[in-house]
Amino acid sequence: MTRPAPSPKLTPRNLLGLSRVDRSFGELLRVAEGGDPVASDALFAALYGELHGIAERQLHRGGRELTLGTTTLVHEAYLRIADREGLAFASRGQFFAYAARAMRRLMLDYARRRRTLKRGAEFQITSPGSEPPAPDSSSEELERLVEALDQLAQVDASLAQLVDLHFFCGFTFAEVAQLRGVSERTVQRDWRKARLALHRTVSDI
Repeated sequence: MTRPAPSPKLTPRNLLGLSRVDRSFGELLRVAEGGDPVASDALFAALYGELHGIAERQLHRGGRELTLGTTTLVHEAYLRIADREGLAFASRGQFFAYAARAMRRLMLDYARRRRTLKRGAEFQITSPGSEPPAPDSSSEELERLVEALDQLAQVDASLAQLVDLHFFCGFTFAEVAQLRGVSERTVQRDWRKARLALHRTVSDI
């Protein structure tokens, strides 16, 4: 996909609606992935509302220490996706799950840089005999979560994607079921598996 224009005209759209909309999305995504700049801008405009909501959820879960703006996170994540050569998505679910992971990575990079700068500043003004600065709990929790999801993705990519879609993107079980073409009961069963696997992984980190 080519990089979108800096300020596209936003056109609100329900991407979880009728099959006609689903087909339009799929066609637009395929054209954008082929390098069409107009299609890429249109895709970003169509997805902006959903991406903005995902970014808000990600930042809310990231804690108050993250001063990264929602709009900035949306644009940076989309540019990161657009810059990936050979990246293709078989479904909307894969796209949104990947977008959530891209945002989470950006937040983690931001938190790490902020933590490094903070520690550097405190090192300069702290006497040698004093205690070291307290760790940034929010960034460390985010780092543990990212690591746990990475480990889950290596074991079962489908469960990791479910966590992205339900927990980070905010899709209901019914919406995830529609995205995946499975029953809602199947999604709920997989969610229980994902929660158990994540709990075990986070406890071990």
